[in-house]
Order: sequence, then structure tokens, then C-alpha cells
Amino acid sequence: MIEPLRAANEISGQEVFSWKLVSESGDRVEASAKVWFEPDLSLTECGGLDQLFLLSGPASHFENATSSEGRLRKYARHGLTIGAISGGIFPLARSGLLSGHVTSVHWCYEAAFAAEFPRLEATEDVIIIDRGRLTASGAAAAFDLSLLLIEESLGPDVATEVACWFQHPMVRGQGVTQRKPTFAAESTHDMLPPLVRRSVEIFANNLEDPINIADVAEQVGTSVRQLERLFDKTTGATPGGYYKAMRMHKARQLLLYGKSSLTEIARAVGYASGPSMAKRYQEVFGIHPEEDRKKINIFRVRENKIVPSA
Repeated sequence: MIEPLRAANEISGQEVFSWKLVSESGDRVEASAKVWFEPDLSLTECGGLDQLFLLSGPASHFENATSSEGRLRKYARHGLTIGAISGGIFPLARSGLLSGHVTSVHWCYEAAFAAEFPRLEATEDVIIIDRGRLTASGAAAAFDLSLLLIEESLGPDVATEVACWFQHPMVRGQGVTQRKPTFAAESTHDMLPPLVRRSVEIFANNLEDPINIADVAEQVGTSVRQLERLFDKTTGATPGGYYKAMRMHKARQLLLYGKSSLTEIARAVGYASGPSMAKRYQEVFGIHPEEDRKKINIFRVRENKIVPSA
């Protein structure tokens, strides 16, 4: 987010944008890439800012949730624009500041976000600007959000020049949806043929209560055999195999980014029991779900202590 703003200042010859790094307490913070940041401010010192963005993993919590979440709500009441990038939407949602707002959710977090915040309205749009809340689905989306801020302050010519400086091929605004990878294929969802894409959308809407492949074929207006040929050609998998993979990827989102038990996760992806889901999970990912959860917990640390996800 910072680099395009810095470039905009240089191109325009003005210091239009300035920035500060913030942590909850003002202490140094280690990012997931094992890079340490030295904050300029603590959360209590942000009253003079125009905008405040939360950046974190989905499992991140404030050390003092009551105080810090209250502080965010106070800033919002006093007109501070508040946003979040990628997993930063989770602590922002826990503070209550996304209620009544549409939120951009990265596709890899959508299942976990829906499970924890079933009443919040989420979207696959890359960027959402909604009445004082700015959310971006990921790192590249944060770059696009900065370009929008530049365009708003300095005009489209400067925003385009900044994009060209960084060889950013397409400036994405609001209304652009995320590109999702397809399973078992080197392609994205929007590259799939219409019949396959519509079938995948039906699968996505029926992860908890599995639907028969014959019923899917009927809904998209083709035969099971033709659907099998199309899936094999474009994804290298059968419709049933692709569907199972989707269910397992949702299970993995819930496992890694949520606190649901294996039994609850199994039910959420259409399996009658935790063991039956775990068996399929191990076939797909090569690791038992409990071991997968333990592995991700290695990277969740607070004051050098592991923070469990369950």
C-alpha cells in the first residue's frame, strides 16, 4: 500500500500522502514473512489520522480485545475511515465495525469468514468502499486500493503513471471480482467453459448438502456423459472428483482459519462424521486434518507462545 503512495508523491512533486505504522501497544511486530516492523504509533495514538487499515492473519486477536476494539469503534464514531486488508477483516469484524457494511473477503478465507460471521455481507469483489469502510481482498488488491486513493486525490493521469511505474497491468476498481484457481487445472474459474463454470457454481452452493451429479447436469442442460467429457478436458477431473475437491478445500479453510471441531467441519462440507471426512482429507492433502491444524499453529505465536486455533 505504501509504495504506490510514495511514487505518487514523487510523480506529483507534492507530499500529498504520508503514513505511519501502528501496532496495538506500539511495540515492534513480526509479520508472517518473519520481517520485523518498528511502529510509529500505538493504537491509542491514532486520533489524528485520516484513515486506519488493519493488516493481520485471520486468526489474529488483539491482546486487549475489549480496550482495542472499543478504541476502533470510538475512532469510527469520530469520523476516522477504517479499512482492512486480507485477513485484517477478521479483527475488524470482531470489533463490530463491519456490521451493516459489505466486506471484500479473499476467496481462501470465505468459508471461515462465513462460519464466524454468518450475518455479515461478504463479496468476492476485489475492493469494497462502503461508507467509511475500505476492504481489499489481498496484497495486490491493496495496491489497487492505493491507486484509487491516488486517483481521488491527484487524478487518473497520476494513478495510471504510478501503475506503469510498477508494471501493474490493469487498474482494478470496485465491481471487479477475484480470480479464483480451479482445482486440478492450471486455470482460473473465469476461464472455464460456461457449462463447467455453471456446474462449479452449483457445487459451491451445495457443499453442506451434496447434490447428485445427474441433477447438476440436468440443471445446466446437458447429459452426465457430456459433462464428464467437459470436466475431463478442462480440469482433468470428473465432476464428482472436482466436487469432492471443492468440499475438501472448504474443509481446509475452516480447519486452518477457524475454530470449529472436526465433526462440525465434516457437517459443513456434507460428511456424516469427522472420521469419514478426515479419511478423504488425508487422501487429498496427504496429511490428517488434526496434524494439518497443528502444523499451522506453529506460525501462530504471541509473545513466543503458540496460540491454538482450537
